[in-house]
Amino acid sequence: MKLGDLNNLLRERAITASTPCRIDFGGTLDICTFHYPLRHLDPVTVNIALDRRTKVDLRPFKQGLVRISSSGIGQAEFAPFTAPYDHPLGLMFAVADYFGVHGVSIEIDSASPPRSGLGGSSVAAVALIGAFSKVLKRMGHNALSQGEIALLAHAIEQVVSGVPCGYQDHLGAAYGGVNCWSWQTDPSQRPFSRRRLLPDDSQSDLDANLLVAYLGVTHVSKDVNGTWVRRFVAGKDRDQWREIIDLSHRFADALAANDMVRAAEAMNSETAIRKAMTPGVLESMGDRLFAAAKETGCGARFTGAGGGGCLWAMGEAEAIADLRPVWAKMLGERDSAGLIDCRVDSRGLI
Repeated sequence: MKLGDLNNLLRERAITASTPCRIDFGGTLDICTFHYPLRHLDPVTVNIALDRRTKVDLRPFKQGLVRISSSGIGQAEFAPFTAPYDHPLGLMFAVADYFGVHGVSIEIDSASPPRSGLGGSSVAAVALIGAFSKVLKRMGHNALSQGEIALLAHAIEQVVSGVPCGYQDHLGAAYGGVNCWSWQTDPSQRPFSRRRLLPDDSQSDLDANLLVAYLGVTHVSKDVNGTWVRRFVAGKDRDQWREIIDLSHRFADALAANDMVRAAEAMNSETAIRKAMTPGVLESMGDRLFAAAKETGCGARFTGAGGGGCLWAMGEAEAIADLRPVWAKMLGERDSAGLIDCRVDSRGLI
């Protein structure tokens, strides 16, 4: 549905939406290239939403124009359907064009470091579609559901990026919480199913078992993902991906059982497999942090497709407490790096 000029509607009251970022295990399996041919093994991806949220504000603007500003990126304005989608804000303009809007200023503020592998642009796209869903409701139409918002964000991002995209970033942003996602391949079903690993009232207990670090080096997920996709299509690394599926199930079961030792073991095994396939998933700082995590009895894994961005650790609370000062000291060697203050966020799109 084309929403048209939002200037007058937003003068009455601005609209705000926000979404959490995520850390993940078993990513890449959410890309169709992998989970369709491997469906007999039941590929799954686990993600944990974090309270470093991305906020989107819709405010009135000049008729016939769309302005988008984003912390850490900048701002731009275009008439509807004229923005280049390869622009740094191209995905956001593509979402605005999908809804056919103008007379709107879209202000995006993310509490996550830019290009940190925590979901980034996907998280912002979910928040923006959520805001436009609120516009639909204010105009007297049905709002979109969480699942519809996530799937629409995924579809637009995949078209704009020109490469295969996974679903997990959008789902983590829309639903929040601690979830294991199964990837459905029956065309009569929606492409995902959700298994809640922890009830909402106990998710905060996991905070003491987590540590998240920004490595101070940005990543571009399609660089590593592109390598994995090309090699998989060429018939390479198939045994490794089968093992990653098995480890993803083990990690999900361990997390649901609050078995941090087994969860850490699965993390370290999966990271080692991916590092063997593509050594660039861990740059120099990440490599050192990974080794330190193992030495203290924790598991560690890069976020997203690695190659910079963030690394996260999981372990028993005492082991995480021991690891924290070790990681802090290492990260202090790089001005742009550091620990990220965050907690599990049971809320998705607000």
